[in-house]
Amino acid sequence: MKKYALAAVLIGAFAMPALALEAGPYFVGLNTTTHTCSVVTKMEAGMKMMGKYKTKEAAEKAMAGMKECHA
Repeated sequence: MKKYALAAVLIGAFAMPALALEAGPYFVGLNTTTHTCSVVTKMEAGMKMMGKYKTKEAAEKAMAGMKECHA
């Protein structure tokens, strides 16, 4: 039983940094030059913020419904 508990702790310890890379705010950005949208974690110059979301999936779903992103 101790082996299983130790294995679970080790898996958790190694998985936490990978999960931390996915965390953070996501933005839907409209490139004002090309008039295309993308999901980004950092707004760059020349981009208009179309929304801020907690997960990448939420940002992608919202971007699919934005008419400005389909022009």
